[in-house]
Amino acid sequence: MIEVQLHAARALLAVLRGRSLNAALAALWARTPQLPPAQRGAIQDLAFGACRWLGTIRGVLDLLLRAPLSDADIEALLAVALYQLHWTRAPAHAIVDRAVSSCAALRKSSAKGLVNAVLRSFLRRSEELLAQARATETGRYSYPQWWIDAVRAAWPECWGSILDAGNMHPPLTLRVNRRRCSVPHYQRMLEDAGIPAAQVGPFALRLQKPVPVFSLPAFDDGLVSVQDLGAQYAAPLLAPRAGERVLDACAAPGGKTAHLLEVADIDLLALDRDGERLQRVDQNLRRLALHCRLREADAGALDAWWDGRPFDCILLDAPCTASGVVRRHPDIKWLRRPHDVAQLAQQQARLLDALWQTLVPGGKLLYVTCSIFPAETHAQIEAFLRGRADAQPMRLTAFPDPTGQLLPDANHDGFFYALLRKQPMDPSQPDD
Repeated sequence: MIEVQLHAARALLAVLRGRSLNAALAALWARTPQLPPAQRGAIQDLAFGACRWLGTIRGVLDLLLRAPLSDADIEALLAVALYQLHWTRAPAHAIVDRAVSSCAALRKSSAKGLVNAVLRSFLRRSEELLAQARATETGRYSYPQWWIDAVRAAWPECWGSILDAGNMHPPLTLRVNRRRCSVPHYQRMLEDAGIPAAQVGPFALRLQKPVPVFSLPAFDDGLVSVQDLGAQYAAPLLAPRAGERVLDACAAPGGKTAHLLEVADIDLLALDRDGERLQRVDQNLRRLALHCRLREADAGALDAWWDGRPFDCILLDAPCTASGVVRRHPDIKWLRRPHDVAQLAQQQARLLDALWQTLVPGGKLLYVTCSIFPAETHAQIEAFLRGRADAQPMRLTAFPDPTGQLLPDANHDGFFYALLRKQPMDPSQPDD
């Protein structure tokens, strides 16, 4: 239907204007409650696909157009249509006809001839045009050039595979709520429902093929949550003990919050500066029948929320570029700017400095980012440790990489972990 293509183009247009794709789609769902789930899924697939391959698509458009396209509405429409023509199995004639018809809905009827000519020219010359577009790095990898250069500088031996991994379709991985169910038992429940899955971690099952969340057995009853395997390392690494006072400093949307509560009976305070996102934490916990204290606050502004009582464990899942999760959020590639890395690194340093004050001597702080950029990972921790005698890095046991860096691959997204222990004031106190 014409509406699917048009809605996807409008979602992509929102990204081109600086809005996140998830926010754009949420606004669309709110405006069009009558859309059935199948159409919503189709719109989402087109919008995500066009974002994922926008660099390649723009390379093709540059070859097809005599001059740069100044109309963002038409650029978004052409990008979605080109994505459909090459990356989907929809009939080519229907894609072209719908794109031409969509010009009227966009109040751009004068662009009908251009849209028709561009798409039909692509159909005649697709192999040639794609080859030429992919001769450039932005066309080959579909990232901004600054991002490509940054990944190459950070990971000179494997930068290409990292970029390619970011363009994969992510697996659907579940975290079994061990308070309610065992991993083998839930795996059998999936098999009975005709959903093959393999165990890939202590709490994790990866589905052979993604399915809608509502089709997962007992999802609404809190037996499982959707969570990437890379994110599931947080709770076991921090390893809080029963009765300990724990802080989740940047909690939304709540996946790691819930996992902490699943692994131990703890006194947990979950903070987030975004009240709407904090509501998602509450919703997740209610579904899982878990409880903790929630508070809307900037974790770095201690005077606004801290009562002076120190925490035994702190999880700092810090705001970052999210450069390790672009396959789940392909719009990030086009929303981020080069200066964002340094600005976010400053925020991370501010949070580390503030939260360290709230940690009990002998306590642990787990620093996490879903990033692959060194300024947000190793360099951030090295700077924090420099000249700080009371901070001791701890070994990451049962972790795939002792450096703490997970690079994105077929099994998980990209994450960085660093576990720090605050040296006891009494040097005679035994080490863990």
